[in-house]
Amino acid sequence: MIPIDSNRPERWKADIAQSVDFYNDWFMSFAPKAYRDSRSAATEHMMRALRQTSNMTNLAPEVLRTDPSVLVVLRMTTAPPLARDRLIGLAGVSPNLVRSMEMLRQVPRINSEARTTTELKRIGEVVLRLIDEDIFPWLSSGDTPSDQDVYRAATVVADRYCGAVADPIIRNAQEKRQLDALRDWLESRGYRLMEDSQRTDFRKIPQGTFGFRVNVPIQQGSRQVNVPIDAVVMPHHPQPGELPLLIEAKSAGDFTNPNKRRKEEATKISQLRATHGQGLRFILFLCGYFDSGYLRYEAAEGIDWVWEHRIGDLVEFGL
Repeated sequence: MIPIDSNRPERWKADIAQSVDFYNDWFMSFAPKAYRDSRSAATEHMMRALRQTSNMTNLAPEVLRTDPSVLVVLRMTTAPPLARDRLIGLAGVSPNLVRSMEMLRQVPRINSEARTTTELKRIGEVVLRLIDEDIFPWLSSGDTPSDQDVYRAATVVADRYCGAVADPIIRNAQEKRQLDALRDWLESRGYRLMEDSQRTDFRKIPQGTFGFRVNVPIQQGSRQVNVPIDAVVMPHHPQPGELPLLIEAKSAGDFTNPNKRRKEEATKISQLRATHGQGLRFILFLCGYFDSGYLRYEAAEGIDWVWEHRIGDLVEFGL
């Protein structure tokens, strides 16, 4: 693959500055809304948790079974708020139980009913023992909380939750915006989003189509595993035997984190090319804080990129 941006260090400085400005403009305009929307959803989640737990007076195992996902906000009701692993350690319960409740919204069935009930009871006991009574004053006073008291408590817990996951909230919103930008650009050039039935083998997707979060198989020792790729595009007029272009969307709100994680892309492209051949094309779609050290590292690993503020450069990759 002929390099497009990775072999032009003379323009990196200007691109970095433009990319930082591009990201900052987006953040100032749209990040607050993304945060507010997430806080609103978290408030509703906590209101539901309060109804299910009789305003935090009942955390019996059967209550936690009813809606396991409430655990993620219940961890924010304590003083101090509990990280997931801290709750696991304090309660002495299976990590799989807590992670399944929060991520899969279900209580796993691999343990006996009696053991699961015991562990759910321990979780409830830890939360109630550490409950922040400044947020839930009715627990110490014995008074019946008003609707305003309940709503106020829910908003405080929601703020705590969103504060703890602020970076993922912004990252998810930015990822969606990047993929939307790719989709708009591709569709403006006549590309079509793949049907679900066409996603079975990335090597056989029809020309002139694209897909998001497509699984691509790689070989790891004696076993084959799938790695998700943000975008896969088959050009309108591919060369005989040509594979689709693989695009990994990357955004960053500071210069530190990309450099900590820059080896991830190098590992991924190494595994992909070892499985599918050195001719496989893999590029990054960058927006935000990526400095010359990051770019130099990726270029040395044979990885090229396109900046979002110059999305039209995708044409140079045959699209």
